[in-house]
Amino acid sequence: MNEASDINSLWFLKPGVVEWIMPLMILDVVLKGFALWQAAKRKQLYWFIALLVVNSLGILPGIYLYLYYGKQNNK
Repeated sequence: MNEASDINSLWFLKPGVVEWIMPLMILDVVLKGFALWQAAKRKQLYWFIALLVVNSLGILPGIYLYLYYGKQNNK
């Protein structure tokens, strides 16, 4: 197989892929940033570390925000 056919077979260069990957990437960054901000504000170190280290495509930040967003900060 030559280099030209290798490049053409890459899935991320297929038409339409960027249209659905980019919004998911943006959503992941937004959710992760917001969840990290909330965890830092509440001084929840373990959640902050987990959210920072684990790349879960928005699943872990979504779970965190579902559990804690809107609840009062227990000091």
